[in-house]
Amino acid sequence: MDMGFVLTQAISQAIGVTAIIYLLATMGLNIQFGYAGLLNFGQIAFVAIGSYAIGVFIIQWQGSVFVPNLWVAILYAILLSVLLALILGVPTLRLRADYLAIVTIAAGEIIRLIFKSTDSLGGAQGINGKMGEEFYAINPFPEQDRFDFGPLSYTRNDAWVVTVGWIVIALLLLLTWALMRSPWGRVLKGIREDEDAVRSLGKSTYFFKMQALILGGIFGTLGGIFWAIAKQSVQPDSFVPAFTFFCYTILILGGAARVMGPVIGAIIFWFLLVFVEQFLLLLISNGTITFLEPTQVGPIRFILVGLGLMLLIIFRPQGILGDKKEIALDAK
Repeated sequence: MDMGFVLTQAISQAIGVTAIIYLLATMGLNIQFGYAGLLNFGQIAFVAIGSYAIGVFIIQWQGSVFVPNLWVAILYAILLSVLLALILGVPTLRLRADYLAIVTIAAGEIIRLIFKSTDSLGGAQGINGKMGEEFYAINPFPEQDRFDFGPLSYTRNDAWVVTVGWIVIALLLLLTWALMRSPWGRVLKGIREDEDAVRSLGKSTYFFKMQALILGGIFGTLGGIFWAIAKQSVQPDSFVPAFTFFCYTILILGGAARVMGPVIGAIIFWFLLVFVEQFLLLLISNGTITFLEPTQVGPIRFILVGLGLMLLIIFRPQGILGDKKEIALDAK
């Protein structure tokens, strides 16, 4: 292991499969929290719905008249995310913002425990199998073990997932940019700043907040779909509340209510996590650090990156691209 390997790993992971999953979920949070001021602490619920929908429909139901292929399963996953957003939003969006926060974080845990305790959904072992065969069947990359693109290195399947993932992200960024420049986006930002003022103009703030919750949830569900296809496995204990808080970290790091904020945040966040981990392992392997074991590197990387993020919040709370007013919410 050398510094070249450390940098290659860090750069590959910074725009790799895991970064794409978190980025899609964070883009959804950006619409909900950054633009509309909705405190959704259960974005992982939408990610879990997307992953489990693919797992259940493809592994258990594919070939039936209801699920003829992967693309129909993806459509069902999106419809389920809309249903979840309605279930969460109908009783809470007319109330104070903290009620939505409580409901969403509870919903994420309830959904995880339901998946974990239901045998037909895989139980504690989750669902494993070839969930993305139809997706990989159209992979245009030639048959070989790995693909190297400068400092980037991926397997054939991961290279295809990364390529499609960034195309989807680019399209969603364009959609977000267009929506936020439209009257609809201006109403959302008005709701975030002063909901009563927007309501006094005759706008149904409840209707607009519901739309933002649904749209942001769909983005998170797309992240879950990529999760299932890329990892070929879904386990309930992967969908913990920490995922959502990582997404908030990414969002604030890049800058809330900025179209490119989640992208910058996700790339920096995963680069730092992987770089710190691989750099510490390098120092341990060559004997520079003798007071640490390789098994201790995982927790320590979070401590070091967390300290850096704390300094960022202290000295630049708006993030790299953001504005302080974008995170100064009046939770009513």
